[in-house]
Amino acid sequence: MSLSAESRARLADLLVESLDAKEIGRIDALWITEAKRRRDEVRSGQIESIPGEEATRKVRNTILR
Repeated sequence: MSLSAESRARLADLLVESLDAKEIGRIDALWITEAKRRRDEVRSGQIESIPGEEATRKVRNTILR
């Protein structure tokens, strides 16, 4: 946790990319593919991310209505 946010994100990318889909379950493989797709969308600017606190607030507001 002492790494910068950017370094932690890069480390997470490397860990996900190191997973061998043959060694993990079908559902996990699908989630890895989805995570990579979403990561690529953020990096390319196709979508804009929002801070986690804002996302959590929006979800709570939706649920508590």
